[in-house]
Amino acid sequence: MSVIVTDSGFAADDWPEGANEAVLDLAADADPAEVVLDPAPAMIRVNFPSFSDGRGFTIARRLRVLGYSGRLRAKGHVIADQYAMARRSGFDEVEISDELAARQPEDQWKFRADWQAHDYQSRLRGA
Repeated sequence: MSVIVTDSGFAADDWPEGANEAVLDLAADADPAEVVLDPAPAMIRVNFPSFSDGRGFTIARRLRVLGYSGRLRAKGHVIADQYAMARRSGFDEVEISDELAARQPEDQWKFRADWQAHDYQSRLRGA
């Protein structure tokens, strides 16, 4: 099983069963320029094989720059401290294992859910 993390906290996966044909799974070493976005998949999941492997953040950002507007999900070894980066780079949600959710409870993820307010760019614009 897995847990979906959103700005509201933990949630069950609301992706319809049987709709996996509308999902595109990308490895951490995928080249977003080679992803066919016409027709665009309803959801793209980007795999994070390790919390120290940040290539998925770059993939998400490049997909958004290329015009992908569907659901974008980070899947795998993303930790709570990386949630703000995941959201800023373009991910809508994060999918983690039940084991990771037990080690990093919902309150740790919700603490980082105010990802828009505490970035350096906002502080620079406000000065």
